[in-house]
Amino acid sequence: MEAKLEQLKKGTVFTNLSVSKLVETALEREEGVVASTGALQVYTGKYTGRSPKDKYIVQEPSVMDHIDWGTVNQPISQFQFERLFQKAQDYMSDKDLFVFDGYAGADSEYRLPIRVVNEYAWHNLFVRQLFVRPTEEELQTHIAEFTVIALPGLKADPEVDGTRSETFICLSFEKKVVLIGGTEYAGEMKKSIFSVLNYLLPFRDVLPMHCSANVGEKDDVALFFGLSGTGKTTLSADPNRGLIGDDEHGWTDQGVFNFEGGCYAKCANLSEEKEPQIWQAIRYGSVLENVVLDPETGRADYNDTRITENTRAAYPIDVIPGAVIPGKAGHPSVIIFLTADAFGVLPPISKLTKEQAMYHFLSGYTSKLAGTERGVTEPEATFSTCFGAPFLPLHPTVYAKLLGDKIEEHQVNVYLVNTGWSGGPYGVGKRMNLTYTRAMVTAALNGSIEQATFTADPIFGVLCPDFVEGVPSNVLVPRDTWQDQEAYEKSAWGLADRFTRNFEKFFNVDKEIIAAGPSKRD
Repeated sequence: MEAKLEQLKKGTVFTNLSVSKLVETALEREEGVVASTGALQVYTGKYTGRSPKDKYIVQEPSVMDHIDWGTVNQPISQFQFERLFQKAQDYMSDKDLFVFDGYAGADSEYRLPIRVVNEYAWHNLFVRQLFVRPTEEELQTHIAEFTVIALPGLKADPEVDGTRSETFICLSFEKKVVLIGGTEYAGEMKKSIFSVLNYLLPFRDVLPMHCSANVGEKDDVALFFGLSGTGKTTLSADPNRGLIGDDEHGWTDQGVFNFEGGCYAKCANLSEEKEPQIWQAIRYGSVLENVVLDPETGRADYNDTRITENTRAAYPIDVIPGAVIPGKAGHPSVIIFLTADAFGVLPPISKLTKEQAMYHFLSGYTSKLAGTERGVTEPEATFSTCFGAPFLPLHPTVYAKLLGDKIEEHQVNVYLVNTGWSGGPYGVGKRMNLTYTRAMVTAALNGSIEQATFTADPIFGVLCPDFVEGVPSNVLVPRDTWQDQEAYEKSAWGLADRFTRNFEKFFNVDKEIIAAGPSKRD
């Protein structure tokens, strides 16, 4: 790929530009505008989020028997990929291009050297802030092992190219190339490399994880797993703990490390009071995606989600006070699975056995809420395997076994925390009080929760504490918060049934893990 770039005659290749030069160039090219904070504000056009149905893995001999083929890992033939790759070569021949050389991974032993080639200057700024930036010395010897080519203006022809739409994200493990076209959404680049690491690292006995991580003064590391809307970023951004990373990590024999050098935070309804670290990180050099600005003052209106609920800010992690640089730490002592249960029946906090941890890791449960999508009129249970199904090329049990082994080896305490509803389902009960949730997380992190007496929930089987400092005792038992006990029973058994039906696809896991799920109705 590098030789091809150097052969370009009509366009110019800009390699490893500084932040200021990328911002200046993006403004000159009218790719965005400057917000009042100095951040570069951009719109991503038609696509304001990922396009998982347009993501493909090339069917190549070396990976055929390893990939968990299906609706997530869709196949595309080598012939189809070669045709798209040639289209990309032709398309780039007269374009200005922007190149970033860096790493995915803060641990030098496991990091992946990458090169990202962009059509847009702001995309190149995005990857420069999100991935690990090399030193000048490292740059001299940098040789990319994987290349991402992102060309929003290159659109596929479904009838000719065999794609579902004009958009494509194609991953070739043998050519070591990710080819992206037809979408301006920058998150595709970030998550494509995450998918690459999710394939490569388990072969080195490293567990790749879709989680945030922080560390306390006593070097006590905590991991936070959770799907969108569960509070993963909010709860891990603790002023009393150092942030290792907010989204993607690996767990090696030495400890955990951040895959990234930046953060990609949601901005919808962002406030300085609730999330001061994110608020203050949005400054010169950061990128604001699809955030509406006041045309007169340039101030961001984070409550205005007319473009999308998925407004985002990308910024380097070193602007977060107390961020751990480089993003490495020891083995976790606590793992927290976050779920936003809109049915209001899961305990606000519960302790999991190793088998229960593997069960809930494989389940990856949260809820879609009424009104968030067209046609959704009541809460819907959503299961995303390992809390990151769209990014897992291997079979989910590969990741679950690695997790189980590491939990056992390092004697990690695992908790399930429900940040969803209490006292009834969505529309009847109320969202869990954030103050209570923070108190429960703190108790898990400092170990004080272990002083409580734990009782197994009669339906879900998880172990519920009878006392957490700062939390009313009745809040700890979901049944006690409901006025209508019959409605609680119906809702709780209904969710238990959903768990069971979803888990039927994991027919090849150990019976102890299957038995760790909710009870079944007689």
